[in-house]
This record gives sequence, C-alpha cells and structure tokens, in this order.
Amino acid sequence: MFFKKVVKSKSELRYDIINKDWVVVAEGRGKRPEDFKKKKTDEAIDNMPCAFCDYFAQEKFRDKNFVVIPNKFPAFFPQKNNLLKTDNALFQRLPSNGFHEVVVFNDHSKQLTDFSQIDWEELLGIYQQRYTELSKEKIVNYVSIFHNHGKMAGASLIHPHSQIIAIPFFDKDLSISLNSSREFFKEKSQCLFCATNRAEKSVQTRIVFENSNFLAICPFASKVNFEVVISPKNHLPYFEKITKEEKSDLAQIFGEVLKKIGYGLEFPDYNFYLHTSPCDDKEYSFFHWHFTIMPRISVWAGFELGSGIEIITMPPEKAAEYLRKIKI
Repeated sequence: MFFKKVVKSKSELRYDIINKDWVVVAEGRGKRPEDFKKKKTDEAIDNMPCAFCDYFAQEKFRDKNFVVIPNKFPAFFPQKNNLLKTDNALFQRLPSNGFHEVVVFNDHSKQLTDFSQIDWEELLGIYQQRYTELSKEKIVNYVSIFHNHGKMAGASLIHPHSQIIAIPFFDKDLSISLNSSREFFKEKSQCLFCATNRAEKSVQTRIVFENSNFLAICPFASKVNFEVVISPKNHLPYFEKITKEEKSDLAQIFGEVLKKIGYGLEFPDYNFYLHTSPCDDKEYSFFHWHFTIMPRISVWAGFELGSGIEIITMPPEKAAEYLRKIKI
C-alpha cells in the first residue's frame, strides 16, 4: 500500500557559496537523466492510478476527511549523521535532516475552492497541530507549510494535498523578511507588517477582503499578478498560537480569497505558503506571521530569472479591485 514504506534514498544539502543559501539535491525524488528527454502528456498523467485514493480505500481511513502521512519520497528525513562534509572550501554539503509530511484530502475531485468553512477550520487545525509537534523535534528550527495546486505550481499529483517540511534552518527569503522586520522594529519601535496593514487600511485600494481578525491585500510590490497576502490584524509572531476565533476568521478569509481567485481567473494553478517565526528558541516578537497566495498565470522568463527582478503586468490596485468585485 502507498506510503507503507518511506523511500529514504540519497538526499543532501549543498551550500551555494556565491548566493549564500542552501540547495536540496534529492536524487530519490527524480528520475534517470534520460527520463528528462520526454514529458508525459497531461492526459497520461491524469489517467494514472491515484495512490492517495488507494490510501483512503483502506477501512481505517475511509471516513476521515484528512490524513497526515510521511512523504514516500522525502526531500528531508531523520538521519543519524548531521556532519558537514567539505570537499574543499568551495564545496560544502550536509545530510538533508528533517521531516517531510503530506496532508491529504479524502475527496480526489474536491479542491480548496470547494471547501466549506468547517473543512478550512479542520485543515488549519491540522497545520497548527503538526507545526506544534514537529517544532518539538531537536533537529527542527523551522517548519514550512505550503500547498501546490496544478502542474504549473509544481503539483505532481492531481489529488489535492498540502505539504509540511520541517528543517534545521530557514530559507534566504524568510531570512530577508526577518532582518527587515527586525531593523524596522529597532528604528520605529513597531512591527513592519502592522505598519503596512495600517497604511493599506488608510488607502483601501489594495484590500481584497477583510474580517474581524484578518486582512487580505494585493501587496504594493507584488511578485506575481494577483498575489494576495493574508495577515492578522493584531500583532501575532507565531502561527502555532492561533486561537479558535482566529482560526475561524482565517478559514473564512482563506476560503473567500481562493474562491475569488478561482472564479475571477478561471481556476488557475497556484501556490500558497506560510511564513511564521522560526522555532529555534530565539526571540522573534518583532515578526508577524502571514500566508502568501501566488497564482501561476504567467511564467518567469530570462530577465526575471537572471536579475531576480519580477515583471508584473497587472497593477496590484487593479488586481484587488477586480477580485473585490467577484461575487461568491
């Protein structure tokens, strides 16, 4: 049965000494070199037997709405050895120590845009519960929660599922966000995200939706067309400490925003991910957790990849106005 045994093949971290970040080389998740010459057609992929459906066919899981299981081909998994290997000063590698889990939804055809309020609250509760448990592991300093929908967003299986990866470090993008937040707090004695939310509330033009506890905006400097960031109105550094009331409001705004994106843009592929304070026992009271939703309606080309400067064609103000008008 699928996921009965996790395939712990070769996977390691390699340090990019030029850009000062890490790359995961997960050989077990890929193919032989010659397999990259051809791609299966969408039809062939769509018609493949669904391993997740096989999993839910088991008696003990049949009536569950969600299950959390280890990724069969993990990019990170617990390893006895955690020593830095150095071929020379330029080539450094580490075992990819950590955990890689999948949150699988029962219904093969039910996407997040079909979720009820109860579905969303249950899913967010699972995120919270798994984050809390994984953060207790000695080797874990950060827990990444994300969801890929559609082939353009990197989803290799159609059956809807989220992923949770717990790792010993945090990525360069989060590091930049943490440093910016820390510097702003030292200079202004206030949270950067709280200040941004107040400014967005004053101008109103980039707000997509809001409720008592959360605000959804198309960021002033969006990285992709129709990007949306959902963040708490109150200053909250740690996602795992979310209350029942906050979870209910987050469920509402998440469902509302994804439906607006789906109905308004003909259900595009998308990613969403959580940025929250690391769980490395350091102080991050200056940070403010948030979810980012990235619709995949355009492809980065040479300039974006080479320069790291994104080009968008839809001003965030117009994107937010369009999404606000979408009736659910």
